[in-house]
Order: sequence, then C-alpha cells, then structure tokens
Amino acid sequence: MSPSFILSLIGLYFILLLTISYFTGRNDSNEDFFQAGRQSPWYVVAFGMIGASLSGVTFISVPGWVQDASFSYMQVVYGYLAGYLVIAFVLLPIYYRLGLTSIYEYLEQRFGWMSYKVGAISFFISRVLGASFRLFLVAIVLQQFVFDAWGVPFEATVVLSILLIWIYTFRGGIKTIVWTDTLQTLFMLLSVGFSIYFINERIGWSFSEFLQSPALDSFDQIWFTESIAEKNHLVKSFLGGMFITICMTGLDQDMMQKNLSCRSLKDARKNMISFSIVLILVNFVFLLLGALLFIYAEKFQIGIPLMDGSPKTDLLFPEIALNSGLGNVVGITFMLGLIAAAYSSADSALTSLTTSFCVDFMGISSRPVALQKRLRKQVHVGMSVLLILVVILFKYVLDRNVIDSLLTVATYTYGPLLGLFAFGIFTTYQLKDRWVWVVALAVIGLISLLANFSESWLGDYQIGYELLPLNGLLTFLGLLLIRRPGPKQQA
Repeated sequence: MSPSFILSLIGLYFILLLTISYFTGRNDSNEDFFQAGRQSPWYVVAFGMIGASLSGVTFISVPGWVQDASFSYMQVVYGYLAGYLVIAFVLLPIYYRLGLTSIYEYLEQRFGWMSYKVGAISFFISRVLGASFRLFLVAIVLQQFVFDAWGVPFEATVVLSILLIWIYTFRGGIKTIVWTDTLQTLFMLLSVGFSIYFINERIGWSFSEFLQSPALDSFDQIWFTESIAEKNHLVKSFLGGMFITICMTGLDQDMMQKNLSCRSLKDARKNMISFSIVLILVNFVFLLLGALLFIYAEKFQIGIPLMDGSPKTDLLFPEIALNSGLGNVVGITFMLGLIAAAYSSADSALTSLTTSFCVDFMGISSRPVALQKRLRKQVHVGMSVLLILVVILFKYVLDRNVIDSLLTVATYTYGPLLGLFAFGIFTTYQLKDRWVWVVALAVIGLISLLANFSESWLGDYQIGYELLPLNGLLTFLGLLLIRRPGPKQQA
C-alpha cells in the first residue's frame, strides 16, 4: 500500500470527523464543550468508551506484547472489571450528587484548596503523559509506513497529527467526542476482525482451527501463579489492573467527563457496566490477534521491524497489515483502525486537559461570560502545543513496549489521587490542607526508590503494577499524619 494512498485515506477519514464536528459543535457553548449539556445517550457513550479505553496502545502494543508476556495481560483485564464496578457504585454517585464539571472539585469541597490543586495537577501530569504515549505510538507507525518515504521528519508528523485533532474538537469538545468515539470504536473493531480473518485465510486455517492449533499453545498462557516474586503474578496483576482502572478511569477527568455527560446516574452506571463486560472480550481478541501475528511472521519469515536499529514488536501489526501481501481490505481497515485508535484517545485527552485547566487552574466560571469562550479556545491551543512537545521528547527517551511504559507511569502519577479520594470517601477526618503537597511528593519519591531498588532490597521480588495501590496506601497513611478532627463536609 503506497504512502500516497494511506495519506488519502487519512484525508477522507478526517473529512468524516469534520462533518460530525460541524453538526455537534454548532452551539459552540462552554456547557456543550465541557458536559455535552448532560444529554448523551448512555449506550453511545458506552460504545465509544471502548475505543477510548483501548486506544492506539492496545491496538498496536498489546498484540506486540504477546511474544514476551503471552496472555498474562488478561490477568490485568479481569482486574479492570473489578475496578469498573467500584467506579459504578462508589465514585459515580458522588460525582452526580455534587453536579461536578471537574471531578477534582470534590477534593476542594472535602478538604480545601491545596488538596484540590494536588489532585488536579496529578491528573494533568498523568493525562499529558498518557495521551503522549498513545500519540507517540501512532506517530511512529505513520512515520515508518508513510512519511519516511517522503523524507518528512518525525516532528512534522507529530504536529500534523495533533493539528488534525485540534481542528475537529475546538468547537464541540466533549459533545463532538461522544459521537466521534463511537465511529472510531467501530473502525477499530472492524480492523481487528478483518485482520484475524484474512491472516487465517492466508495460513489456510479457519478460526476454529487457529484456536485448536499447537502453534497457539506457546502464546496462550493466561494465569501466572508460580512465584509471587514475579512481576506478572496473578494477584499482583489483578490488583494492579483494578487500581489502574479506578485511577485511570474513575479518578480521571478524561474518562469521567464522558460519563458525566449522560442524562442521569442510572444511565451512567448502565454505561459503565455494559462497557466493562464488552471490554474483556475485546481485549482477549486483541491478544488472539497478537499470537496470530507472531505465528504468521514465523511461517512467512517476516522479521520484527526495526526502529533506530532495534527490533520494535509494536510495529509488527502494521508491517504485516501493510507490507505482507494480505490485500487492500486488511491494509485499509488497519489504517482506519489505527487512525481511529489515535484520535479516540487523543481527542478526548485534549478536551479533558482543556476542561481541567480552565476549571481547575483558571477558575473560568468566575470570569466574565464574554471572556470565557475566548479563554477556553486559547487553552485548547496551548494544550495542543504541550502534547506536541512531549510526544517529540518520547522519541528520544522511550525504550520499552509502550503499554508497559504507560501502565508503569500510571503507578507513579495516579497515586496521590487514589490516596486523596480514598481518604475523603472512607474517613471523617479533615486535613491540614497546606501540607497535602508535601505528603504527595514524599510518597512519589519513596515509590520511585522502591521501583528502582526493590529487587536488591527484597531479594528476587519484582514490583509490578501493585506499585499503584501501594502508592495510594502510602499516600493515605501520610494523610493520616496531617489529619485534624472534624465532621465530614457535605461532599
């Protein structure tokens, strides 16, 4: 598939997104940008959230991770389900009762100004890094398979990618994203389905024959229970997955902004439960695709693509889809799925960062009405520039599988949020609010030491994703040191 054809495909897809943006962004009000008027149908939000949760990281990186980790990622996915139930029955009722635009306003109502800012800053750093991870993955694929052929530098690829996202979100915000995410989820799932079908056909298998093949046996181990010291042990993975979901969805303005656009708590809860069940099946299908990619690569002697001289398993899916002779259907649906995966996560991240900065840091609701819309649009541009700079930086510092890197970063940045929200929900104490930032920084420093020296300090024990709940627990304990008696506030 030629770079020109791929670029034309991107152009057509972008026109489709602009069309959706035109109809959903005609009002162009801050209320629609931030909350979609609280009128989003729950089933539309649920379907769109599948794509936003998977993103380019799952689309590319999960299949590429199968060679090293088998199907152990499913242990994390089952933890996700437990986390979604906590969100549906613990967090969503609080957010709806308080009528929040930014979920971090809860911390101000519960504890005070400093707690509010620590929570908002934790989200801001987390979402900038998370969105940049996802955009980086898509940008390197576009660079390798499209723009390198024309000598376009990586930096220009990143600027173009984020510019396109900015153009179709700058008016409609979350109202546009609820509907574009639905389209993007559809393309992503179609891409995986067509890829599995045509790769099996090329090998000479039916889908059932693939599931029963001895070749799959070397990849399909899900449960790892031999040694608790191993990073991918079942208990550690499950707990890590549960708390990653609670933090990266339930305590994340990006994901909660979609839920808070539903008409009622009942609708938001239906959205969360139905979406979480479907997500288990979808993730398993992605792992099956990963195993099939490596089986196909071995059978037809396709090497792992190189990036900066080193093998990059994240690039195996695009290499097979675009350059192994599977035909235009696989190539076209792969590119549509990839673009959908990129935009479905990045567009909502850009909108939620704009929302958080406007509400949490600028206090936009207290500004003159005539100024509010102009400020929102200026912040939207600023967030776009910030993402561009961070994605470009990743090219020079990132050396691991992207999904592993993303989940590892989450264990650091979401810990203060987990500890603060847990303390607010499960205790009646107030805090010496001005000291909250000291606790947060001290715990992050301690967690960094544990992550880097755990094996030398704890024998052969490898700390994995359980670092996130540990981070939250240490933050909770640190907050106990600065507690003060007092009745629980209205929040």
